[in-house]
Amino acid sequence: MTLEIITADALAPLRHGFFTRRGGASSGVFEGLNCGTGSSDQHEAVTINRTRVADAMGVPLDHLMGVHQIHSADVITVTQASTDKPKADGLVTATRGLALSVLSADCQPVLFADHDAGVIGATHAGWKGALSGVLESTLDAMEALGATRANTHAVIGPSISQRAYEVGPEFFDDFIAKDPAFARFFVQGTGDRMLFDLPALGLHRLREAGVGHAEWTRHCTYSDPDRFYSYRRTTHNKEADYGRLIAAITL
Repeated sequence: MTLEIITADALAPLRHGFFTRRGGASSGVFEGLNCGTGSSDQHEAVTINRTRVADAMGVPLDHLMGVHQIHSADVITVTQASTDKPKADGLVTATRGLALSVLSADCQPVLFADHDAGVIGATHAGWKGALSGVLESTLDAMEALGATRANTHAVIGPSISQRAYEVGPEFFDDFIAKDPAFARFFVQGTGDRMLFDLPALGLHRLREAGVGHAEWTRHCTYSDPDRFYSYRRTTHNKEADYGRLIAAITL
């Protein structure tokens, strides 16, 4: 099966993509293109999958850059190929020949580009990261390389949608304590449960930060098991582990 890659006109003509699980070498609960080296999948299968992604991005495997994601607001600047994976949740570069990548399985993968400045970014933004400022940190790091926010395009890839993201009252209360206006990202669910709109939060933070263009591809990871991995779906199904989707961009 060939790879399935979701792209966005806003990032063209740069080579980029939000990869689905189709076209991979993994099997079992990881069936497909599991790119998570931190999963319990067979190392050989993950390496094959990541090599296929690197080939699709037109770079050697050791030029497919990533980080050890920790749900933080930390962003690194990449200037050369390295196998190191520092703890962070975003990467930026102005160096050609490097592909920046992040992993996700419900959280937001976000790809950034200032075409005029030749600066790109890739960010993993779950609710913790989005709330703590990882999207803004990515824009700050891009600006340090010569990008401008007004010229930057940001695209949120496949993420869990509001209809599938049920949370408890404590989650809601924590958000409202930070900013009562965050109530806009919740609707009433069953009983005391609420439904949280993670992509809407991401879009709001990006637009408030001044990006020239922000969009979500409108793909829900939870609701489409044939195409996407989902941490929450795996938890509900009581499966032992889950695959990780990859998103990548290169100059």
